[in-house]
Amino acid sequence: MFTCRRQAIALFETHCGERGNAVPHRLSRRRFLTRTSAAAAGLVVGPLVLPAHGAGASPNEKLAIAVVGVAGRGGANLGGVSGEQIVALCDVDEHRLAKAAKKHPKARRYADFRRMLDEVGRSIDAVVVSTPDHTHASPSAMALRMGKHVYCEKPLTHSVYETRVVADLARQHKVATQIGTQIHARDNYRRVVELVRAGAVGPIRDVHVWSAARYGGVERPTETPPVPDGLEWDLWIGPAPKRPYHPCYLPGKWRSWWDFGSGALGDFGCHYMDLPFWALGLRYPERVEADGPPLHPEAVPRWSIVRYDFPATAERPKLRLTWYDGGKRPEERLKRDGLVTEKTAATNMNPAKWKSGVLFIGDKGMLLADYTRHILLPEKAFAGFQRPEPSIPASIGHHKEWIRACKTGEPTTCRFDYSGPLTETVLLGYVALKAGQAIAWDAENLKATNCPKADAFVRLPYRDGWSL
Repeated sequence: MFTCRRQAIALFETHCGERGNAVPHRLSRRRFLTRTSAAAAGLVVGPLVLPAHGAGASPNEKLAIAVVGVAGRGGANLGGVSGEQIVALCDVDEHRLAKAAKKHPKARRYADFRRMLDEVGRSIDAVVVSTPDHTHASPSAMALRMGKHVYCEKPLTHSVYETRVVADLARQHKVATQIGTQIHARDNYRRVVELVRAGAVGPIRDVHVWSAARYGGVERPTETPPVPDGLEWDLWIGPAPKRPYHPCYLPGKWRSWWDFGSGALGDFGCHYMDLPFWALGLRYPERVEADGPPLHPEAVPRWSIVRYDFPATAERPKLRLTWYDGGKRPEERLKRDGLVTEKTAATNMNPAKWKSGVLFIGDKGMLLADYTRHILLPEKAFAGFQRPEPSIPASIGHHKEWIRACKTGEPTTCRFDYSGPLTETVLLGYVALKAGQAIAWDAENLKATNCPKADAFVRLPYRDGWSL
């Protein structure tokens, strides 16, 4: 630890001299001294880490990272960045927090991310957010306003409005961001994108995306068991309306409830719709229409079918993307168009036999894919097809991309500029479902121009004491 301010200044000047007199991104003399003072005051556990973000920073410098949500996906994301310096851990469950802290004993522990960022914000470079959907936006926005790099699980936020705010903040503060669509880093998606861009199946006007996931079908419980020891229930509720604790909400069960999750569409839409967004350069739909079972006031639908219409661009024609979940698949549509026959119904050529998938329908054929495989259809028509040479480099790893971006300023593949429009599109499916009609979407103004009542579903209210 530094014994005087003069020592801190000397180290700062030495550090800059080793960089050819170039001060790292956001590292001013004042900030450096603030960080050393914070360390001396006990706000940082472990060795002082100089900020590694910004062009010219050495890849060997460790980022100082705070993690919000440390179990489930949070545990996986914590593992993905554990090669850096974990300065603080935050979770509303003290038992999960204690388990994570065993691997990072020098990290400070918190239940409330707001207190954590207030106390250690000056000594960190980046924040990882892996909480339930309804608490993605608040810690992400707070960190972004502090100029911190952010990695956030998918969907990026719980509402369309939140997504736009978070994406805009990331752009304004010019920090490194990444959404947790880890499948994006796999080689299979890269090969599919190359086939689409090479025109393997011709111009594409129709895409079908489906997931076998099913949530909902639940009723709000009437019993009120005690809150388990070690769980900060009020903090878990966060900005959502207050309700009594019940084990039907957590862990993991929150996806079935409107107040906390986004159902199958929110859970898997960002993964599977990521592929057509990437391959076709999609941004915002101009029209969204949704079908599902009778709307439940508390629980997400057991199934949904959402049709998104995207305007034509110079690179592609007008496009319809149809989403299915809860066991729904595009089989009837494919039979109607003669794409599934009795001969192909029981074979790998039948897209409806795939539990989850993405089907691109072009003028020259079809391209069917999921996380790990893809096939050109009909197979006979592509027997002698010459695939394009791989042109999209292999990923160094989804978390590693983000870490490198924090240190060097290189862009990530799923930065919020890209994953923001993807998340907005996903969430618009439920806006249309709740509105009960097709919506004409004005993305620039976040408005359903033909449906004023949709405003209530674009921006969800926060309870008192919480804000974005």
